[in-house]
Amino acid sequence: MHARHDQMPSNERDDWRSIRALLPFLWSYRGRAGLALGLLVLAKLANVGVPLALKAIVDHLDATTEPLTLPIVLLLAYGLLRLCASLFNELRDVVFARVRHGTLRQLSVRVLEHLHRLSLRYHLERRTGAITRDLERGTRSASTLLNYLVFNIIPILTEVLLIAAILLFDYSASFALVTLVTVAAYVLFTFKITEWRMQYRHTMNRLDSQANSQAVDSLINYETVKYFGNEPLERRRYDETLGQWEEAAVLSQTSMSGLNIGQGAIIAGGVTVIMTMAANQVVAGEMSLGDLVLVNAFMLQMFIPLNFLGVAYSQLKHALSDMDRMFHLLETEPEIQDAADARPLQVEGGEVRFEQVAFHYNPERPILERVDFTLPAGKKVAVVGHSGAGKSTLARLLYRFYDVTDGAIRIDGQDLRSVTQSSLRAAIGIVPQDTVLFNDTLYYNILYARPDAGRAEVEEAARLADIHRFIAALPEGYDTLVGERGLKLSGGEKQRVAIARAILKRPRILIFDEATSSLDSHSEQAILEALRGVAHHHTTLVIAHRLSTIVDADEILVMSAGRVIERGAHAQLLAAAGHYAQMWALQQEQERERLDHAPV
Repeated sequence: MHARHDQMPSNERDDWRSIRALLPFLWSYRGRAGLALGLLVLAKLANVGVPLALKAIVDHLDATTEPLTLPIVLLLAYGLLRLCASLFNELRDVVFARVRHGTLRQLSVRVLEHLHRLSLRYHLERRTGAITRDLERGTRSASTLLNYLVFNIIPILTEVLLIAAILLFDYSASFALVTLVTVAAYVLFTFKITEWRMQYRHTMNRLDSQANSQAVDSLINYETVKYFGNEPLERRRYDETLGQWEEAAVLSQTSMSGLNIGQGAIIAGGVTVIMTMAANQVVAGEMSLGDLVLVNAFMLQMFIPLNFLGVAYSQLKHALSDMDRMFHLLETEPEIQDAADARPLQVEGGEVRFEQVAFHYNPERPILERVDFTLPAGKKVAVVGHSGAGKSTLARLLYRFYDVTDGAIRIDGQDLRSVTQSSLRAAIGIVPQDTVLFNDTLYYNILYARPDAGRAEVEEAARLADIHRFIAALPEGYDTLVGERGLKLSGGEKQRVAIARAILKRPRILIFDEATSSLDSHSEQAILEALRGVAHHHTTLVIAHRLSTIVDADEILVMSAGRVIERGAHAQLLAAAGHYAQMWALQQEQERERLDHAPV
């Protein structure tokens, strides 16, 4: 069984996987989808009935033995059949609209939900520009797939089968045989050439995503591009990728023209043979003039839409190709998942214990080694050390963005791996070192911590974070847009917004990851007072670079190369004259030099 599966062409395997993955989204609309298909069949029955009515009209008017009379009933039937064909088609569109757009909405929501479920490692490694383009194409292509299936492929096949059945039972079997051979040759030629052309489409998709990623990256890093004057470099990289895309696009279009020529030749050959056979039988008296009109009308009805089968199949293949990456993403399992028996975290005092914790991103480079300490309930513990010591990793592990490699982290005795991630993160608030804001209003960004909070609570949180007066002075106040990633605000202003969010959330456990790193000394002191108020009776982990901000901590941990090398209160560590005392002396000297050189 495995061998047979492996022999299947990978593109065919991917196509069927994409179709199977789409079926669950359609299942909730199965009633509407079935009704739409029923209306489709009725429309095609009416459409096939039009030539039959036309044949009867022609035969009636061609009669030579009786005086000519106007075939009112037949003419009315002819008009009614045309009306029904159009009416049922429109009703099919109305019924299926909910299926198509509803499926697209569900799929889009599912993709976004899945992206949020994926772990931090995935999001640190992804390229935003490429993934947004892949997802945009994927969801759009799901709609295209349904559109072409219901409005092109299935109607064409239904009409071909109905016409072939009528030709087989009412006329010589040779008519049905030539029709089916022509259709089979057309379909086989179309499928084979389209499969060959798909290489150009795959190349176009890859280069399109690559170019989009380059453009988005250069715009996200706009300031860095300007710092180094590298606009020509960015333009050249973008143009080179688009140049390759252009070549693939030209080859794709050229091969499409070759496909259309071949399809036209097959249709022309089939129609010529069938009409020659029909005309010959009319001359021989075996068929009436109405029969000739009927066969001609059938050929027009069948081969004109069949002429678009190549386009439809090509679009289907393109859609399946575009959907493949999206469904591949949906099959990606989150690195961090709740255990099958995970329970909500029960926070009582809020004690946090790191028990012999070891962690690495890659085995060759350990980040933490046997870190062991306790954050007592309601107390404040600070972690200091040089860059790369592993301080910020503690916060990521406490949030369970990663699982520890060894050891355990417990909150009130509960292993983080045994509780649900949502309840864990609801119990923790953080003021990060790098605050990234939504491209929305200041009010929205503060309210994000607790969407059900009232305006008075938002403004009170802003006052405690020492940013209310700044916001109130803005022309649009709290309705001021902050720009993408908060680029319209300074680093200090963004950190104050982050602090306001933490204040508004008021969780039992707080993390301050160098929360005042972008503030001047005056602002820092004001914020520290606010933070002390927020942290009162809360378990607080402070990751700090400026030692002056954590002198009031109940315990200070000094980290180096992933290990805790010193611990104690501020006065104890100074008295020990170790690593912490050296860091303190160096920072005090730097502060004195800054004050000595400050403008008067």
